[in-house]
Amino acid sequence: MAIRQPVVSVLGHVDHGKTKLLDRIRGTSVQAREAVAITQHIGATEVPIDHIYKVCGNLIGKKRFDVPGLLFIDTPGHHSFITLRARGGSLADIAVLVIDIREGLMPQTIESIKILRQYKTPFIIALNKIDTIQGWSCEEGRAFVLSERTQQEHTIAAFNEKLYSIIGDLSNEGIYADRYDRIEDFTKTVALVPISAKEGEGIPDLLLMLIGLAQRFLEQQLKQEEGPGRGTILEIKEEKGLGKTLDMILYSGVLKQGDTVALGTRGAPVITKVKAILKPKPLDEIMDPRDRFDRVKELHAAAGIKLSCQNMEGVIAGAPLRVVKNEKDPAISEMTEESSVKIELQDTGVMIKADAIGSLEALAFEAKAAEIPIRKYGMGELTRRDVVEIAATHGDQINKIILAFGINISKDAEAELENHPEVRVFSNDVVYRLIEEYQEWLDGTKKQTDADKRAEFPFPAKFKIIPNCVFRASKPAIVGIRVLAGRVRANLKVLDENGRQIGKIRSLRDGEDVVKEANQGDEVACAIDDVTIGRQAKEDDILYIDILESSVKEFQKLELTEDEKMALQETIEIKRKEDKFWGM
Repeated sequence: MAIRQPVVSVLGHVDHGKTKLLDRIRGTSVQAREAVAITQHIGATEVPIDHIYKVCGNLIGKKRFDVPGLLFIDTPGHHSFITLRARGGSLADIAVLVIDIREGLMPQTIESIKILRQYKTPFIIALNKIDTIQGWSCEEGRAFVLSERTQQEHTIAAFNEKLYSIIGDLSNEGIYADRYDRIEDFTKTVALVPISAKEGEGIPDLLLMLIGLAQRFLEQQLKQEEGPGRGTILEIKEEKGLGKTLDMILYSGVLKQGDTVALGTRGAPVITKVKAILKPKPLDEIMDPRDRFDRVKELHAAAGIKLSCQNMEGVIAGAPLRVVKNEKDPAISEMTEESSVKIELQDTGVMIKADAIGSLEALAFEAKAAEIPIRKYGMGELTRRDVVEIAATHGDQINKIILAFGINISKDAEAELENHPEVRVFSNDVVYRLIEEYQEWLDGTKKQTDADKRAEFPFPAKFKIIPNCVFRASKPAIVGIRVLAGRVRANLKVLDENGRQIGKIRSLRDGEDVVKEANQGDEVACAIDDVTIGRQAKEDDILYIDILESSVKEFQKLELTEDEKMALQETIEIKRKEDKFWGM
């Protein structure tokens, strides 16, 4: 039985060089065309065995393999894309985890390891950016094992320091790893392949490791299946001369022109027929090809292809594709569950919209991690109906927020937004930046709200009368004070430590200037009516601002400092000397 090419998933932290690595392998520049050079969607590239023989010639000589090549999946790197990466991981036979040798393990690196373990996907590690090691001399396309011999002693020492640090960190995560050329048992040790995606060094070692491990350990699962084709839809696009098309990965079985297929939607699958199968040329990218696609009548897994079907109404990215016999095929009911979006909703919160299932679930994952409640979700462009619906929502400002990831805003929606300034739309093509923008706005709004509330009623504060700073004993008493917590303003009543109201602040001065308020740490002159220093108060006394009982619950909603919390608690305890239920 023939062996299919393994699906290779490329994972790792954002900016560690995943797409740059594939660009080097295929000789393209997909990365430059992505939003801020960060991969946002899954792409696929077929690397035929003849190309691998050419690249790895110095290492393998005349040795030949049964594996016909490699099908790479380039997956988004940021941890918020856990759903897309999990889909990539579930499709993959083997994976490459890219780690920047300078930065080592990052949170998203660790998360990638968890995903690979979850799907029990074997992987190797591409230790990228060795060209950044001081003194490292690169040569394009040279194998690492050959390059190492030419480096100076101090450069190798610097390289080894980084290498062993990462090996140690991997060990802390339960991963036993070593340089690939030093491993005796690949079933127990994860291979580390040092590379420079920028310069092309170490790429031969990496490709050879992938082909060699696939040949040795994955031969059984790579046997070509002759059953009905199974795939995952990656993108839905308009193509000139073809209309709407699907980018997809065929990961199992056979797909033929004219086959009846079931395509995933938000509801029941669409049953349709395949009009055309378009396959990118070897080393080209399905997501953004350089050359025209080849039209084929039959295709065996695994492959990244473009599909034209008779009916694709309601089909969504991230959904499954199945070759079926008819509308009663059992595979159809399985697809409905696989296509369902699983997002936890709240009674109050933001609306999120994205362009695909994976993107939507990824945005929901990031929002949940940031403790942003979601009230509603949807896919596709932002419409006038969305804006009208959000504008009609009752409640706080948070219910009038739309987070839009990777989608267009229709002209009708833009016009409607002008009529509803209370509705805010945050839009970005990079999910973690979208969340950051919203959080920055929310923090600013919260600070403004807190400031407004602080101005509404007396705020908890305590201050000390500074020794040797009594400038007038009474009518009004004028003393130097140091604010120990909270803030002190004019026209606020003053309590002593026994809960007695002893006066009212008339004014505050800093030198010759009258000031509206004094904050924690400030030392100012304070004029207090209805008090005589030496009787109701004296030097070194700790005094408190009298607060309203009705405001205690409001204070608990604000972000108080530890000193403010202490001042509030002490004030409550003083008040409860007279009324034990005060403030409850």
